[in-house]
Amino acid sequence: MAIGLSIRFAGGTQEQYDAIHARMNVDGDPPAGMIFHAAGPIDTGWGVLDFWESREAFERFSAERLMPAAHDLGEQGFPSPPDIREFPVHHVTKP
Repeated sequence: MAIGLSIRFAGGTQEQYDAIHARMNVDGDPPAGMIFHAAGPIDTGWGVLDFWESREAFERFSAERLMPAAHDLGEQGFPSPPDIREFPVHHVTKP
């Protein structure tokens, strides 16, 4: 079953997002299982909205690409761990 993830980085900035996003090369090499990804500023910092084919696909991406990229950036990355809220996705339309 597809899932949606609302991911919030308190105090996060566009510069931090751009740094980690570039290191992961998601645009050039999309991860298996990713359906949709969007990011932008929110009241408390930086927000991401993702849709994945499964939680397992997201966890694999997180372990193989996201966490290593965050570790490599050190203090240039987001200041704190994200608040992640998962929700079930009933329907997805792909163009």
